[in-house]
Amino acid sequence: MSWLTFFITSHGTSHGVSVSEILAVRELDVDCGTKDDGRWQKMPQKSTEAYPYAFTVSYVERAWQHRWRCSDVTFHCLEGALCQQWVQTIREQLTALTSRPKHLLVYINPYGGKQQGERIYEQKVAPLFTLASISTHVIVTEHANHARDHLRTEAELKKYDGVVCVGGDGMFSEMVHGLVSRTQRDNGVDQNSPEEKLVPCTLRIGIIPAGSTDCICYATVGINDPVTSALHIIVGDAQPMDVCSVHHNNTFLRYSVSLLGYGFYGDMLADSERKRWMGPARYDFSGFKTFLTHHYYEGTVSFLPATDILGTPRDKTRCRAGYVLLYKCNLSNNIHNQLCSLVLYPHVWGWRVIRGKFLAINAASMSCACPRSPKGLSPAAHLADGTTDLILVRKCSRFNFLRHLLRHTSKYDQFDMTFVEVHRVRRFRFTPRYCQSDSELDLRENGKRLFSQICRDHPACSCSPAYSSWNCDGEILPHAAIEVGCFYNLIGVHLW
Repeated sequence: MSWLTFFITSHGTSHGVSVSEILAVRELDVDCGTKDDGRWQKMPQKSTEAYPYAFTVSYVERAWQHRWRCSDVTFHCLEGALCQQWVQTIREQLTALTSRPKHLLVYINPYGGKQQGERIYEQKVAPLFTLASISTHVIVTEHANHARDHLRTEAELKKYDGVVCVGGDGMFSEMVHGLVSRTQRDNGVDQNSPEEKLVPCTLRIGIIPAGSTDCICYATVGINDPVTSALHIIVGDAQPMDVCSVHHNNTFLRYSVSLLGYGFYGDMLADSERKRWMGPARYDFSGFKTFLTHHYYEGTVSFLPATDILGTPRDKTRCRAGYVLLYKCNLSNNIHNQLCSLVLYPHVWGWRVIRGKFLAINAASMSCACPRSPKGLSPAAHLADGTTDLILVRKCSRFNFLRHLLRHTSKYDQFDMTFVEVHRVRRFRFTPRYCQSDSELDLRENGKRLFSQICRDHPACSCSPAYSSWNCDGEILPHAAIEVGCFYNLIGVHLW
């Protein structure tokens, strides 16, 4: 029997459940019931008499708003041999599913979000992993970058089919840095070279949302729900993702998988870091404060357009794994090689240069959707096409900038404004206007000088600071002048 399909009746309707949606099968003792996960199941008296043998199948049930739930259905048999045959056949089919993980390395951030990471894992996720016969090695992180450093140096990755983080976007970023850096080191790749071709990671990363925003989980699955994420991991769903590498003067700084933001989002993050005592409310406070200050920054943006990719950032083709078919995201090996050659040999293609005064410069490698912004910063950004959407918001009035920000929460085209332009790019560079020497510009060491510098074109009482900060997936970069390259399908993420 090469495949199985059960037809399950629920609320008067029937639907089929394939083997790929089955989590586990258990043979039941209909006379006395069976204890499973602390619960006793007792067969009805009539069923016990007519069908003395039974087995229960646990499967994935798709609920509302992209939620997944674990449901059970019990099948009754007349003969014990037939019952055992079904159970054995289903278990063999489940074993044959090579895409499913069997051994996982789990990192739990006990401090992120509302500090509920351990509780979420123990109460909602661990029982599902146990039900699906997945063995786990759990590490509760003790400090920042604990997971990154462990993955980079100590973890015996050959023992596992994948790694899972229980936390927010910051925890996921840690694991990306650890896993990608480990992969490049093992393959002799120099991360400090912007032109170096990075080697894709073989292990996939799963996310159990337990942070403040969980933007990456929301943008890929469509909902921030630990049970849904755990079930996606168990059944073996897969989703490739691009990763952007950020360099300064041939020195590697960080990797980015969601948002690179200069100006508004950089200033907001820098201010919120000084108000951690406020908890998640600091983002609202700092965002409002940054909006009122209304600083703009002068500089030069040069980029390599992705002219060979079908689709644009304004084509309204949403790319969310799990519930919308990916658009041009699953590329053949031939196209993959072409994308890599574009990164390695950018001189073949034409670069564009834009100079001006900007309120915000954003690069979105995914939609960056979250509950507060269901469409995200770039609704049509694709997860795995080797590009990032570069959004330039030029200097404008506070009223117009507020209109742009409000578009993030509405259904209207947020780029349909004269002061906003968006480009789908493979690489880009940014140089601030007053950067005398890029190698000497360190925002952490020269904070006082930055805000005391007198603008050459405006009175000292009303000018903006010369430099902002780059917000790289929630972390502040130490340099304003950066070069960014997008690498196709570097990691496999979350949906397994």
